Amino acid sequence: MNVEKESTSLASLFDGEELNIKAVNKHIWTLALPSLIELLLATLFGMVDMVMVGNVSTASLAAVGISNQPMMLILAVFQALNVGTMALVARFMGTGDRQSSYLVLKQTIILAMLLGIITSIIGFVCAHRVVTFMGAEPDVIPLAKSYFSIVSSGAFFVAVTMGVSAALRGAGDTASPMRYNLLANFINVFGNYMLIYGKLGFPALGVTGAALSTTISRGLAMIMALYTVFRPNSLFSLPAPPKRLIDVDLMKRMLKIGLPSGVEQLALRTGQVEFARTTASLGTTVFAAHQIALNVVGLSFAPSQAFSIAATTLVGQSLGANRPDIAEKCGLETRRLGMMVAASIATLFFFFGKQIANIYTNDPEVALMAAGALKIVAIMQPLQSTQFILAGALRGAGDTVWPLFSTMIGIWCIRVVFAKIFISMGFGLMGAWMAQLLDQLFRSIFIYARYNSEYWKTIEV
Repeated sequence: MNVEKESTSLASLFDGEELNIKAVNKHIWTLALPSLIELLLATLFGMVDMVMVGNVSTASLAAVGISNQPMMLILAVFQALNVGTMALVARFMGTGDRQSSYLVLKQTIILAMLLGIITSIIGFVCAHRVVTFMGAEPDVIPLAKSYFSIVSSGAFFVAVTMGVSAALRGAGDTASPMRYNLLANFINVFGNYMLIYGKLGFPALGVTGAALSTTISRGLAMIMALYTVFRPNSLFSLPAPPKRLIDVDLMKRMLKIGLPSGVEQLALRTGQVEFARTTASLGTTVFAAHQIALNVVGLSFAPSQAFSIAATTLVGQSLGANRPDIAEKCGLETRRLGMMVAASIATLFFFFGKQIANIYTNDPEVALMAAGALKIVAIMQPLQSTQFILAGALRGAGDTVWPLFSTMIGIWCIRVVFAKIFISMGFGLMGAWMAQLLDQLFRSIFIYARYNSEYWKTIEV
């Protein structure tokens, strides 16, 4: 990547003092498209993962689904680091301070390694307790324990990769994370083929094989990520990089921004765990349908996530360049583009939900229930898109407390509570997903109101 080009990219958005909307849209797409491709294909790879596991048995599918929720909880620990990293790197790149950006990267890697080691050990040791707590059926527990113990052992790899990726995205490089993460996913699918089904001379390990393949591919992704930032002529390379290993002030600033996001992710993931436990109480068949819908929902959310990354970068860099007016316009324009793409994908899931569900399972009952849930997923896309993208803009400004409030109230006071109420009233899986729709409605209103307040423009980071 051309460092000079990246460092002056904001200047290209203006015609004199006037904002060039066409240039803004082009820049948004430059940032969002690699992330969108990465997220869409990663989700598709995840779908392939689930299909490959589901072809072994329904119990295997449920085992992976039960394990995925607490794994997301582990990864939430790293989110605090990533948000602070991305926001600060964007600010420093906006001011042209590449040395400080390099120091942020170093602090990120150090903290990621520490947190990664701790969470890997805890996940491996507590695997049986975790899957039991998740409400796994007796036939699912051994499979879920095996999968979770192996995958959680690789949390170290994920922590470092996520940290490096956050730094790159804050600097405006969304293409590099796309490349090494997609390559890792290709390796994972090939590894699944060998280890799940016992191909090319390898034993057929089923769910255990899927876990091993996932962990190996994550380790390779970490190696590629580190090479990306430390190779000669990288975006973070300097003629004379600072030699000090630890910068306490920068760590404090990273954590000041990131800790609310870390708590937010913790609240989100624990809420999702409780939501999953509530749904699991409906039985293995219903939970399998629920897991299919959750797997597919990531695909429909990918545009919002990609444009959220673009919003974080643009808002952070604009505020770093002391242009809060441009920051506001970039946030709103990013939301507009993101909603257009999300609506298109939502249409696909609304009308072809049953066909998509049939890819995962041969059970017509499971497919029918999953298709019903996907209709609700499609309906909530405009809401999800608004709160995702504008929350990303707020995080780029360092305003991470209000997204925290939004998530805590939405997930725990609305989604979890109403899921229990609707299920107790006999609405089953559809009741659970209606509760998620109400959650997204609340959060979209809450975040939109905060963005319109413009207070975020004055936050010091």
